[in-house]
Amino acid sequence: MRKPMKDAGFTLTELLVVLVIMGLIAAAVTPQVMGRLDRSKVQSASLQLESLAASLELYKLDTSSYPSTEDGLTALYARPDDESSWSGPYIRTRRNVICPWGRNIGYVFDADVGQFQLSILGADGEPGGEGINADIVYPDFAVLG
Repeated sequence: MRKPMKDAGFTLTELLVVLVIMGLIAAAVTPQVMGRLDRSKVQSASLQLESLAASLELYKLDTSSYPSTEDGLTALYARPDDESSWSGPYIRTRRNVICPWGRNIGYVFDADVGQFQLSILGADGEPGGEGINADIVYPDFAVLG
């Protein structure tokens, strides 16, 4: 004859212990994962500026000049009204000029020196900062004052 089994299952205490252990593991792992995510956004932003700089060089080959500050990066995907030799688009969509933090990438062209500068405010969206909050500028030396 078989003996009747006790009710199978977990007690409330056992479930609470498991939840506490899972919470401790999540608390230990989350900062490391978030730090990697922030660093990857900084790297992505730097690569994005380099890609846009290459597109600006192609634009200059076709038109003999970089886009004006007024035309900005829009000139890479939409023909400026006064540009007849435009052979773009040089980038696929407007999304290519949005940084990993969802803000527009800055563009300034100084016609006097014939150079441009691209910039992305860091993670905090404020000028300056350190670490992931530092501004990312291409070229990485100050061209414009």
